Amino acid sequence: MKRFPIRWIRGISFVAAMGLVAACQLPKSGPNKSEILSGSTAQGGNAFVVEVDDRVTKATSVIPQYGFSSAFRSAPNLAADTVRAGDVLGLTIWENVDDGLLSGELSSATPLEQMQVDSDGFIFVPYAGRIRAAGNTPEQLRQLITSKLQDQTPDPQVEVRRTAGNGSTVSLSGEIGAPGVYPIERPSRTLLGMLSQAGGVAVGSDIALVTLIRGNERGTVWYDDLFQNPKLDVALRGGDRILVEADSRSYIALGATGQSRVAFDTQDLSALEALAQVGGLQSLSSDPTGIFVLRKERQDIARNVMGRSDLQGDQRMIYLLNLTAPNGLFIARDFVIRDDDTIFVTEAPYAQWSKSISLIAGGLTPFANVATLTGG
Repeated sequence: MKRFPIRWIRGISFVAAMGLVAACQLPKSGPNKSEILSGSTAQGGNAFVVEVDDRVTKATSVIPQYGFSSAFRSAPNLAADTVRAGDVLGLTIWENVDDGLLSGELSSATPLEQMQVDSDGFIFVPYAGRIRAAGNTPEQLRQLITSKLQDQTPDPQVEVRRTAGNGSTVSLSGEIGAPGVYPIERPSRTLLGMLSQAGGVAVGSDIALVTLIRGNERGTVWYDDLFQNPKLDVALRGGDRILVEADSRSYIALGATGQSRVAFDTQDLSALEALAQVGGLQSLSSDPTGIFVLRKERQDIARNVMGRSDLQGDQRMIYLLNLTAPNGLFIARDFVIRDDDTIFVTEAPYAQWSKSISLIAGGLTPFANVATLTGG
């Protein structure tokens, strides 16, 4: 058997020892798989570590549910054309004479804008007097004003318009195409019609949340659900407020996949989709057998997952995903990520070794090669 010179053996041993020391001291993206597992309650830690399977996936599949109360859903549509106290009206009166009661020499039309219906339901029209507007449709009010004026000017033509006042109006704010105050009219008597009237939502429809506030009551729905479920397209009432917001849920990605806080881009987000959002696993450093999801699980779910009825209050849970398992990708595709989760991808075991070899090859070689270190 060929014997290597003793100085070679000492040199190789020295390099190996340096590699081990470097591996222990090199910076890393966080704890490795074994270090996290050692923090489980079974090892004296304060968190339950659970390997995810189909049962765990089903038990933790909780997606925020939104909807409207029965009071919202059962409210009938308003007679949207009826004028109410607080509404603001606009009138235009045409007179069929050169010098009319209201018109001048340059125009036969007289606009009367911003006429607010008073608290008793009346408006004042010159030469027609105090007229009851509340309870009438714009067409009925037009006929009433015409009948009051026709005895004083021949063949008067009257137009009545409703504009946004504080009567039967709705305010829209947030991520909406054209925020503002809108009157409840025939095309906008329901939530979806009013949103369309205001230009639709200004964020992605799949992450838009619509909140309807009526007095002390409120309800929230996904914008997409308004199209899929006609029962959610509820009737509006004067004074309603509509707020459109983008979904505010997010999760934190750490470890060998980068570090960032990531917003949800769908209503329900799986672990596989979340990993794809941050660019997937890094082939040279990520450990596909050590993907952890950390969350504070509420009592009922924690009891179901652990099969224990003695757990009290929220519990710290660490869920382990192994993509290399026979059905690992399917489980990761079905495991639901929730708001404020932390996804931690551990480094592969060889990543630290690769770093140490790179450090020795790139950091020590300029000062000393193997021959120098061994005195050769």
